[in-house]
Amino acid sequence: MFSIALGKSISIMEIKKTSKLIRVLTIIILSGCLGCGEYQNQQKKLVSETATLEICKEIEFTSLNTKLRGRLYLPDNKSKNNPAVIMAHGFTTTINGMTADKYAENLRESGFAVILYDHRNFGISDGEPRQEINFWAQSRGYIDCIDFAQTLPEVDPDKIAIWGCSLSAEEVFLVGSIDERVKAIVSMVPAVGNVLPSKDQDDNVYTFSKNMVLNDDILDLSQTIFGPTLVVSTDQINNPAVINLLPAYKWFTEYGGRFGSNWKNIVSWSDTDRPPNYHDANFSQHLKAPILMIVATNDEMEYSNDKVTLEVFKRITQPKEWVDIDGGHFGLLYYPSELFDKSSKAQIEFLNKYLK
Repeated sequence: MFSIALGKSISIMEIKKTSKLIRVLTIIILSGCLGCGEYQNQQKKLVSETATLEICKEIEFTSLNTKLRGRLYLPDNKSKNNPAVIMAHGFTTTINGMTADKYAENLRESGFAVILYDHRNFGISDGEPRQEINFWAQSRGYIDCIDFAQTLPEVDPDKIAIWGCSLSAEEVFLVGSIDERVKAIVSMVPAVGNVLPSKDQDDNVYTFSKNMVLNDDILDLSQTIFGPTLVVSTDQINNPAVINLLPAYKWFTEYGGRFGSNWKNIVSWSDTDRPPNYHDANFSQHLKAPILMIVATNDEMEYSNDKVTLEVFKRITQPKEWVDIDGGHFGLLYYPSELFDKSSKAQIEFLNKYLK
């Protein structure tokens, strides 16, 4: 028998039982602690989603008889006349957690209203076939979103900018050459081609492109369908993907693979026959507004050649700004990061200058 300070006697058997109970309780407590990391991650995600809901509200508008959906971010100033930025994501990406939303939040904090939406056939927007890109229809989405933005009491209808990244940076380049209501353009890591452009002597390319985007029957025209195929893949031999670059694989699987992103690793695209000398550079002299081009000096994507982009930039007659950035095509899409901060700061300074 053992005696403790309180004077109560405890048998060896009781001590063994107590020790066993302590060991069991210790295991339970440690198990809870080991699961704490996942719990904390879920809590952080919940806090992040709640914060997002507090600074924006869901919106929808119609484009080519299809409902496109997204978010309206409003600054804290309660103004009914805010300059606005219209944003859509790039190649196959979505608005939920794939970094466009972080750019939208920074713009909101700087006093801009922001409409960020998913392209037709992607994310939370309607449209069929799912995961199919049509460049003309996506470009038309921006124009129809401007129509929608001008109906909102919180938006100054005369101060609207458009924002695009990668493929959508090409789309805003076209829209900015067509729509007089656009007052500023942000084009981030633009995909404007991998060959130097020829001259559009008679504006044939521009006229063709303008007519395509403004055609209410775009999708009824004869189309060539490519795909479906994987966006990225670990096995390009047996399961080839449209993008076969490691940085693309890493970014898409990390950001697109997040719970609730709505991203899918599959894509097809449709297009009509284009003029043989088609090139985005042929929109340059038709731009209606100042433009900021944020260009990766070591962009690894085939259609984001910085030398070709520079030639396009030289042809622009509107006020223009060029910002070099490291990190390749995807560096400024990592959040948080110094490259994100540099890109976001340049955008805010540019829009403060030309939109406010």
